[in-house]
Amino acid sequence: MTKWPDALQKLLLSCLLIFLIGCSSTPMQYRYLDSQTLSDVELTNTPFYPQDEFQCGPAALATVLNVAGVDDATPETLKPQVYLPEREGSLQSELLGAARRAERIPYVIRPQLADLFKEVEAGNPVLVLQNLGFARWPIWHYAVVIGYNPRRNEVILRSGTTERETMSLRAFEHSWRGGNYWAMVVPALGELPATAEPIRYFAAIAAQEQQGRFELAEASYRLAMERWPSEYMAPFGLGNIAFQQGRFSEAEFYYYKASEIAAEEPAIFFNLAWALVRQNRGEEALLAAEIAQMLAPEHARYGASVEIISNAVNQTTRSH
Repeated sequence: MTKWPDALQKLLLSCLLIFLIGCSSTPMQYRYLDSQTLSDVELTNTPFYPQDEFQCGPAALATVLNVAGVDDATPETLKPQVYLPEREGSLQSELLGAARRAERIPYVIRPQLADLFKEVEAGNPVLVLQNLGFARWPIWHYAVVIGYNPRRNEVILRSGTTERETMSLRAFEHSWRGGNYWAMVVPALGELPATAEPIRYFAAIAAQEQQGRFELAEASYRLAMERWPSEYMAPFGLGNIAFQQGRFSEAEFYYYKASEIAAEEPAIFFNLAWALVRQNRGEEALLAAEIAQMLAPEHARYGASVEIISNAVNQTTRSH
């Protein structure tokens, strides 16, 4: 991202604070944050990569990937994946994509200071997008939050060429709000983000599944099933992976497990019908299709479940 001299950055940020304080009508989160409930924490073992001009994206990503166990991630190896010369920086989508290619599940946290600090307290450095300029003249910058001092109300970052950058909580939030409060964590394999929520986390897994990284997606679904046993998306996702890999009996098992949690979801019964078709169990497949159609009669696909599955059963019968 754009690299300005440190003194000029601080001057611009001071001007930005004066401007925002004078005109902003949106309440700032730091005003309502109970610092007494927060721990004094600093992840001192977090690696540091001094960021060359425009290279804050690769450097910040290498930092969080190293902590997640990706030892060969460096700004140099990540630059071809995330740096866009025409933009002189990196987009969030490139950072997420590179983290997925590193066989990790990047997780975008909620835009809340409380969630950010909870991740840091759990030992997860947080990659954040900041605007160190103005809304009209932005200076985009990626940094990594590694700590918080509640006594001084200071946020501690790996940022730019400064290994231990401290910002007041107010100044940090103004810059983070300028980046639409965007932040992500990259947990190590076998771990969940401290602030993980089912919908957000399942979406993160699905992105890996869609790219064919089935082993990682499967392990993540199993981890999610342990954390949220009452959420149907984990066994449903495991069923989908098993189906895509031709393990139809296993897919059936997980679809039935998902149906026990969410019997009102037509997608479960529609996919179950296909798993039964693939096992040449036509009558059972039609029963599952009838349930899917009953649950969503107006849906373009599920409303035609019986016809679709009946055609598939007949075709399977003729081929045998």
